[in-house]
Amino acid sequence: MRKNLKFLAFAILFLAFNINIFCQKVGFVSSETIRKNFAEAKAAEQRVQTIVDEWKRELTAMKKQIEDLEFEIKKNRLIWTDTERAGKEKELQELISKRENYAKEKFEPGGEYDLVVREVMKPIEQKIYAAIQDVAAAEKYDIIWDQSTQPLTYVNFKYDITVKVLRRLGVDVSQLEKELDQKIKNDPRNQEQEEKPTDRTRRRSRATQTTEPTKQQEETVSPEEKEKLQRELERK
Repeated sequence: MRKNLKFLAFAILFLAFNINIFCQKVGFVSSETIRKNFAEAKAAEQRVQTIVDEWKRELTAMKKQIEDLEFEIKKNRLIWTDTERAGKEKELQELISKRENYAKEKFEPGGEYDLVVREVMKPIEQKIYAAIQDVAAAEKYDIIWDQSTQPLTYVNFKYDITVKVLRRLGVDVSQLEKELDQKIKNDPRNQEQEEKPTDRTRRRSRATQTTEPTKQQEETVSPEEKEKLQRELERK
């Protein structure tokens, strides 16, 4: 009995959860598309890339030093004294350790790269998030999904608010709007909804079909036949 009650309670909760989900209006955005078309986001990403390129140049220079010293050690290993060779090998290990530590300091999780990205991109992300909130509130969406970070197998582009978010950010979206309209038109589900007649249209069509023959019949009766029918009715 207890097992049945538990199962019933679980089923009710599951059903309530799913009903709540289906009652909510869900839309989606492509944050990648927003960043590609939002000038401030592109400028911020370029700034980050400039910093990263400088770090990479430094790592390349260190690697060149290591390779040159390795070549020197191999070239002179037979003519150096043990002390000279040991000194150079120690110098080589120090260079290798220095380069590894530099790379970790810059690129490991929680390192300087993450700090720079957070500092440079945070104001941009806040603007994008605010624009998404504004559009979602205006369009009465309950949930907005980011298609860039969590791709869905199928989406109906009627619920894509990416263009609206970009417009809210002041971006010229005329071309993107045309592309979105085409995607919506090409979706078979949207085509089915456009082609499916409403009940009122079907009723109106049937009414037209039933009344048209009557009108045609009246038009085919000649005046003489009408007069003859009238005289017969008067005799009766």
